Amino acid sequence: TDEDIQNALKRVGLFGERKKVREYSLGMRQKLAIAQAIFEKPDLLLLDEPTNGLDPNQIIEIRHLIKDIAKERAIMLSTHILSEVQATCNDIQMIEHGNVVFAGTINDLNNYIDPCTFLVSLEAAPPLEELKKIPGITQVEHITNTRFRMHFSSDQEITKQIINLSVANNWRLSEITLERDSLDTAFAQLSGK
Repeated sequence: TDEDIQNALKRVGLFGERKKVREYSLGMRQKLAIAQAIFEKPDLLLLDEPTNGLDPNQIIEIRHLIKDIAKERAIMLSTHILSEVQATCNDIQMIEHGNVVFAGTINDLNNYIDPCTFLVSLEAAPPLEELKKIPGITQVEHITNTRFRMHFSSDQEITKQIINLSVANNWRLSEITLERDSLDTAFAQLSGK
């Protein structure tokens, strides 16, 4: 019905647009495609690369729209852009060559990604070579005079070790933050590449 069409267009923010579709921006076309998909009120909505080619503001709009629609129905999102997965999805299935290499929630995936670096701020930092000699540290990047990114090979309670060394040597530690690899790195690990 006309009312259903109007509701779908309102939902995606296109109601009242008075131009020909060929004059729509790519973002408007993506919204129109979503409006067409939700018009029939399906139980499952399949979206393939819904933010591909959009500018950052349009990406944010489409992500909000997807999350809003997901409150009412299931959405399956197909994308190779893993930051898109992280920003919009709750449950994930990663497929590589037809095989599921991961299935779980976004939290499960985040917990799967082991931290391998941390940022540390030392107000009275020792020479870089001294930091590199700490057992378990594989690499140290000098970011600013007081800030470093430290790569480590295994946890070995490495953060406690840095804290203890800082106290013992008066390095004046002011920050230590674990970093995780990106989802891209996690996918590469999961797919064996």
